[in-house]
Amino acid sequence: MKFFPLAPMLALLGSLLITGCALQPSPQFYQLDAGQPVLPTLDKGPAVLLGPLKLADYLQRENLLQRESDGSLQLSQEARWAGSLEDDVGQLLVRQLAGRLDSSRVALYPDRVGFVGQWQVVLTIGRLDSGVSQPAVLEAQWRVLDAAGNLRDSRLLRLQAEHDGAVASQVKAQSQLLQQLAGELAATLGKLPVSSPPARATGKSAGQRPASVPKVAPSLPVPQAEVYRF
Repeated sequence: MKFFPLAPMLALLGSLLITGCALQPSPQFYQLDAGQPVLPTLDKGPAVLLGPLKLADYLQRENLLQRESDGSLQLSQEARWAGSLEDDVGQLLVRQLAGRLDSSRVALYPDRVGFVGQWQVVLTIGRLDSGVSQPAVLEAQWRVLDAAGNLRDSRLLRLQAEHDGAVASQVKAQSQLLQQLAGELAATLGKLPVSSPPARATGKSAGQRPASVPKVAPSLPVPQAEVYRF
């Protein structure tokens, strides 16, 4: 039986580990581009509550997904989102809507403390992906509710954008699709007649007299009984 020196073996193992770590590429982090929306100036647009906003389950992950030609999805080992994709989508849409509607009164659900909206947009994004040889595709559905909770508009749409295959170009194309979605939504909201928020209940119905309070007869003094002594 042959015995090999322990020190050279450990040195060789350490060298292999260092080489493996050096060959493994470091992750690259990406973030959606909100563009350069114009800030509200006259601030005369409607008050809009965006949300609930729902992203498809397959998008709720850290790594970027790559769409293959056969329709399958592969996780990228190097490309990752710098934070929550759902939060980035929500913030991008809020900024875009604020600029396009000329309104600083745009809130992202559920952060609506002290906010009274004229419109609420319930938005579901069922697809947002791309691949090296596949275009960026966005599929979404929105429902617009008025201040009373009535459905005023509903739409399904599919948008597509080309790119050069690089991950950075794919992220830019996806960002452009979300900006285009905000433009379509802003155009729809601009065509709808603005409704006023429902009045808060004050205990009295509008146009009705306050209910009369029944009068209570004043209490009469109780006569004192006379005491007779015998």
